[in-house]
Parts: sequence; C-alpha cells; structure tokens
Amino acid sequence: MNRQPPIPEAGSAWHEWATEKTFSHLESSPGGLTQAEAERRLARYGPNRLRPPKQRSAWVRFLVQFHNVLIYVLLFAALVTAALGHWVDSWVIFGVVLANALIGYIQEGKAERAMEAIRTMLSQQATVLRDGHRQQIQAENLVPGDVVFLQSGDKVPADLRLFKVKELRIEEAALTGESVPVEKRTEPVTAAAPLGDRSCLGFSGTLVTYGQGSGVVVATGDTTEIGQISALLSRVQPLTTRLLQQIAEFGRWLTAAIGAVALLTFAFGMLARDYSFGDMFLACVGLAVAAIPEGLPAIITITLALGVQIMARRSAIVRRLPAVETLGSVTVICSDKTGTLTRNEMTVQEVAVAEYLVKVGGVGYAPRGGFVCQGSELAPEQLPGLVELARAGLLCNDAALELRQGQWQLAGDPTEGALLTLAMKTGFDPAREAELFPRTDVIPFESEHRFMATLHHDHTGHGFIYVKGAPERVLEMCHRQRRAGEDVPIDLPFWQRRIDELAGRGQRLIAFAFKPAGPDQRELRFSDVEGGLTLLGLTGLIDPPRAEAIDAVKSCQSAGIRVKMITGDHALTARAIAAQMGIGDGRSVVNGRELEGMSDEKLRRVTQQVDVFARVSPEHKLRLVQALQADGQVVAMTGDGVNDAPALKRAEVGVAMGVKGTEVAKEAAEIVLADDNFATIAQAVKLGRTVYDNIRKAIIFILPTNGGEAGVIIAAILSGRMLPITPVQILWVNMITAVTLALSLAFEPPEEDVMARPPRDPKEPILSPFLIWRTLFVSLVLVIGTFGLFLWERLHEVSIETSRTVAVNGLVMFEIFYLLNSRYLKASVLNRQGLFGSRYVLGAIGLVLVFQLLFTYAPPLQHLFATAAIGFGDWVRIVLVGSSVLFVVEAEKWLLRWFERRQHRIPP
Repeated sequence: MNRQPPIPEAGSAWHEWATEKTFSHLESSPGGLTQAEAERRLARYGPNRLRPPKQRSAWVRFLVQFHNVLIYVLLFAALVTAALGHWVDSWVIFGVVLANALIGYIQEGKAERAMEAIRTMLSQQATVLRDGHRQQIQAENLVPGDVVFLQSGDKVPADLRLFKVKELRIEEAALTGESVPVEKRTEPVTAAAPLGDRSCLGFSGTLVTYGQGSGVVVATGDTTEIGQISALLSRVQPLTTRLLQQIAEFGRWLTAAIGAVALLTFAFGMLARDYSFGDMFLACVGLAVAAIPEGLPAIITITLALGVQIMARRSAIVRRLPAVETLGSVTVICSDKTGTLTRNEMTVQEVAVAEYLVKVGGVGYAPRGGFVCQGSELAPEQLPGLVELARAGLLCNDAALELRQGQWQLAGDPTEGALLTLAMKTGFDPAREAELFPRTDVIPFESEHRFMATLHHDHTGHGFIYVKGAPERVLEMCHRQRRAGEDVPIDLPFWQRRIDELAGRGQRLIAFAFKPAGPDQRELRFSDVEGGLTLLGLTGLIDPPRAEAIDAVKSCQSAGIRVKMITGDHALTARAIAAQMGIGDGRSVVNGRELEGMSDEKLRRVTQQVDVFARVSPEHKLRLVQALQADGQVVAMTGDGVNDAPALKRAEVGVAMGVKGTEVAKEAAEIVLADDNFATIAQAVKLGRTVYDNIRKAIIFILPTNGGEAGVIIAAILSGRMLPITPVQILWVNMITAVTLALSLAFEPPEEDVMARPPRDPKEPILSPFLIWRTLFVSLVLVIGTFGLFLWERLHEVSIETSRTVAVNGLVMFEIFYLLNSRYLKASVLNRQGLFGSRYVLGAIGLVLVFQLLFTYAPPLQHLFATAAIGFGDWVRIVLVGSSVLFVVEAEKWLLRWFERRQHRIPP
C-alpha cells in the first residue's frame, strides 16, 4: 500500500459503520496487514500505549508545599523565636513546618498516578493476523487496521470493530457501568447509541468472559475510549477542599490583623507613651508571638490524622488528610450502582411458573435463602414447579461455582452463576446432577437465535432436552406449558402479563422449556427445538442492593444528605434498584441521551429535582458533579470503575471501592473503602463531622488564649506599664501549654446530635460570628484576670520576676479551665461527663501542671525564662481567678441556648 490511510480520530462513529466500510476506511481486510505495512503504521501512529503526563520535578513539588499563608506565619514565628535566641522552640516550629511539607509532598501527585493505573489496565499481549498467519505480539505494537482474535479470558488490547463473533460476551462494568457482560454482535448500531449500547465494538482494557471473536483495530493508545478517559482525567482540576480554602482565608485575615495591630501598638507606644524604639520593638515582637497560633496547623493536621486512623480501623482508607473533614460537610453523595450500592453479583429474585409466583431469598452466589409463595415460606418440595425449573437452569448451564476461603467464586457468566445458586438453594448438588443426567449434546447460546439448548440422558436411557433463553424467543418455540405436573395448552396472554410485571421491576428475564427426546438421539439440531416445547416458567434476575447500603442511604438522608444514583446501566434497572433503596421518587429517571442536549443551566435545575441517572458516560458523570457544585453543593462521588475516575477526581470527596474497584478509581479518589460497603460512608460522614467539630473546638480554644496573651501586652502598652509577660514566656505558653491542651480536643467523641444536624453550610467560614464573639469575650476575661494578678503583685511590691511568674501561671490556669468549656461548643460542661468524661483532657491538664511546676521551681527553667518560686497563697489566688472563666463562659452558653429556644420556641 503506497497511500497511508487517514489517522482515525478519537470518538469516530465506528459503531454505525458496516464492517466493509470500516475495512475500506482503514485500508485493511479480514486477512489483516503485512508486517511491513504494520511497521509503517506504527511509525506513523505511535505505539498502543497512553501518553504519560508531564510531571513536576521532586524538588519543585517539595518547595510548593511551603506556599501557604499559615506556613508563612509559622516561618515568621520561627524567625522571631530564633531572633530571641530561643533556638529550641524555633526548631520546634521549623519541625512543624517541615512535617506539614513532607505530608503534602507524599500526597502530591497521587491523582496523576491514576493515569499510571490506567496504563496498567491495557493488555500486554495480543493475537493478530499478519502476513496471513496468526502471531502473538506485544499489545503496544498494534496499529489501526490490525485484525485481532479474542477468546475467553483475554483482555481486549485496543478498540476493535468486531466483524466475527461466536457467543462473545465482554465484561465492561469498569468502563460503562453495565452490570452484566455485554453480548457482542457484528451489526452496526445508530450513531447516537451510548457507550454501553455499542455492541459491535470491543473496548481496550475490558475483559472477555465468554466465547470468541475477531475485530479490526480502529483506535489505539490515546484515541481509545479508555485513552479519552485518561485525557479527561488529566484535564480535570481537583478542587481545593473547603477546609484548606477556609484555613488559607483565615491565615490571610490573621496575618493582616496581627500586622495591623502590631503597627498601631508600636505607633501608640512611641508617640503617646514615649517608649524607646528598642522597648517597643521587643513589645511588638512579644505581641506577634502572642497572637500567632503557632500550633494551629499542627493541631489541625494531627486531628485529621487521628480521623484517618479511626477510619482505617473502620475499613475506610484515607489518601488525603483534608478529605476526612470534607466528608463531614458533604450535602450530596453521587453513587455508582453496580458494585457500590449493589453486590455486582446477579441473583434470581423471583420465579414464575403457571401456578404461582415465588420470591427467592438470599443475595449473591452464596446458596442461602428460602422461598416465599403467597405470603408463606415454603420448603422446595412443596413447590414442584420451582424444583423442575431449577433443575433445568442447573443442567442447561456452562458456569461453575466454587467455595474458596469462605467466599463463593464464579467461573463463567454471572447470569448462569445465579441459576446455579438457585438450583443449590432448592437442594440440588451440581456434581451429582451432572452424573445422573450427563449432557449428550448442546446448542450454545448465540445472539442470532437467543437461546441455549442441551440434550441429556439418564442411566436408564431416557432422553430429554432443556432450553433457556430470551422469553419472547422461547415462547415462540412452546406450544404447551407445565401446570400442576401436567402439560396443558400455553396461555400466551398470561405469560406476557408476567413478563411485563417482572420486567417492570427491573429484572432480567430468562424463560425455560422442556421436551422429551428418544433414547437413541445423540445429536441436537435446531429442528429438534423449533417447536413442540413445554414452557416450565420464568426467572427474574437482578444485581441486588446491599442490605447494609439501604440502611446507610436512610442514615445519610436523615442527616440531610441527598443520595443520587448515577449509573451506566439501563433506566429500568436503575429505577428498580433506586426504588428498593429509597433513592428518588421511584419514577423520575434521566438517561444519558437526554443529558446530551441539556445546557449547563438546565442540567443544574434537573439535578435539583432528579436523583436517578441511567445510561451515562464518563463525561456525563463529570458534568453532573460539576452541575451540583455550581448549585453550591459539596459532592462526594462513589465508584469503582474507570468510567468513574474523572468524576471521582473532580468531586470534593472521591470514594472508591477497594475490593472490586479498579486501580484507576482508587488512585483518583481521596478515600478507598476496604470493604466495598456503602454503609462505611455513613460512618465516615459521622466521623468527618466529628473531626470538623473538634477542629472548631481547637480553634475556639486557641484563638481566645492567643487573643488574651496579645491583649495583656496591648493593655500594658496602653496603660504605660511594664510587660506582665515577656515574649519568651509567651512562647512557652503557646508551644508547651496551649498546644498540649488544644491537642486533647482532637480526641473528643462525637456529640449526640452529630448525625441529626443538617450538613454544615459550605459557605460558612471557620471564623464565624459566634467564633469572633467567643474570641473577644474570652480574651477580655483572660486580659482582665491576668493583668489583674500582675498588678496585685506589683502593688504589693513583689519582684518583677515573681509578678511575671504569677501572671504566666494565672494565664495557664485560665487556659486549663477554659479547656473544659471548649469540650462542648454550646452545651453545658457543668456535669460529671463534661468535667471528667475525657481522659485525654484530664491527662493534658495533668501534664501542663507538671510543666508549670517545673517552669516555676526548676532552676534551669527559672534562669531561662526569668521566673521565681511562688508561695501557696499565690496559687490559691491563681486558681480562684483562673476558675472564673469556667463559670462566666457557662453563663454565656446558657444565655445563647435561652435565646435560641426563644427564637425557635423550643421548650427547655
């Protein structure tokens, strides 16, 4: 061939072209390419692998971790302490900064690894036809126009236009969300057919579960469907979590406020109080050290890390620390269906025979479950029609079930596996039945005739035929039906009503029929089953919802979280599963084709009203997440397939399934569920809310204590007095006492109403009006008490070292009592649980008291911090004054609760 064919474009409508047109366009044929031509095309198209993304160098990735306002504040604090000559504390702050940077560096780039995971999904080997001979080659050497052979167990090596199939079924759940293997055909489909309906294509990275086929390569590398998802994933910008956004905003506000207050204080001291430049400089350094919450980033990081550890013990692996808190503010959970809300194991739910309809208990492939007929649970022997149908499903079957390590593992088609489970529930032993009624011949299932037939003989020579297949096809072959053990004329209207009834519940239907055969018949021909069959009945199968997921959905809804199902499966199936789980209104379903023509504004309105979306593509899932975010929602997206990865990456919290999920989904997600249990998400939401509560408690503790320390210095300058606490002593309080006490709040258990509240308003800043009020109020209490203790000592002509020692211990005692207040944001702590219910708080208080005794009485620390020993009377005054904050804040809480009750007319 002298002329090169055009390079196939990504997204070309190969599925609407006849095979002849496809071969013509690719300038190929069913005989394949020559080796020379394949090499020319390889040089032109490039290898069949995904292009790796550009990545920043390790050094740049590390430096970027320091680009954060609070990190700048911490570095400033470290430089100030170094300038003071307090190198130990300076290195402690530097250590905090470095620890944060290392955590970020390790987490950085994990989303890009999703592309690496996609590349590992591609087939490593491919069987092709070149120079007229079958060859085994590396899959990366495939080119458009190559003819590829597929058989059961193969991974499809590139996107193929199939031109020859024999019972070919391909598992595409990871790409399309289809819950059962897709039966492949060679006939073209319409151009508008969604990905899951393009039955004449085989997609790169999917798995052949049954049969054989041949196809011509139409796309390789980045132009394949999986390559387009990889490109889409690389373009998706992950959102910065709300917590990080708020901390960055808070850090900017705090930096500006500290700078402004320090400058104003410096100017006032120089101009109004005639302080020297050196004195004012030291005073403003002390003010900055007092106001900067050096330990806050470390406390937030540690609080999140504790949440990670707890979640890991509950089967949720967190890959990014802020995702723990973000889960607590989620307003919408967008869940994939197959394998997430459901088990990804087909199950027979109902059996219809002429006399009755039987509901089958149990889910999945485990042969456990009973039978309910007309409201009563019956033994199999009481349901002879069911038993006969179950035997037909067992013998007319090519699958196998095996118990491995306590789990039933399927080899073969999921639908046939479900029929084996049904037979085992009725008491059949597959091995025993195969021995009693050995198979003599078979007509395999093919899409052209839509049924499977098997011929059997027992050991006395009697022969019989079982047929299973699509109900409409099997009904055409039946003239009679089995009723109460007798063959009677078939009632077609009755069976059509049954078909409509079961299909309306989203079930996949299979019909079973029987025909006797002669003892000498050893071959099975189509003419043997074209007529004269007796219909045994129907089975309705579905991939059932997880029982624990149903409870989890209810729990999320009671917490004000809306659950939406977004699946690649059919609308009827999605509606049925959603109805069982209580998702949506049981009627409204929007499919992918409808989404195609919607504007962004209309899609945003639709997401407000509809909770079930079916037959959607990866692009649709991403658009839905973006539409919800545009509506102000905080979105968690769950999923397990390659098709979920872009939406997982875009959502505030991506939650991947760890057992059945693909590596692509896991790498794109922030959280991986080790047990694939949707119910774990409800627990994660509860923990996320608790983590955020505890972060707020830490902030509501640290800011007033820092404000009180800064206020003491400002009060001294305004009054023209000596500083009650030196900058070095303030640093001691911040790094030794405040951090130790605040850290104990990270261990606070969930409050009783944590899952009864609506989701936190995502626009609510960390620095809420309530927090500003509490900060100013408590800061004022601490300033008055600490400054008062200092003035009391000075009025009694006590040395400056002793006076400052009393002031520092007074400030620490205020913080100890205020720590108890901070355990509950608004509820009272004046009870046994509030005062003594946390061993971590009590332990922190004990540790701080030990530190303060050393600070006050240990000679090395007396020399380092310019402190002096104090007497028993001083300690009595310190405890009495310090305890005042406990009662004052509890009174403030009582007034707040009283106003809230008055406003909402809630009884006390």
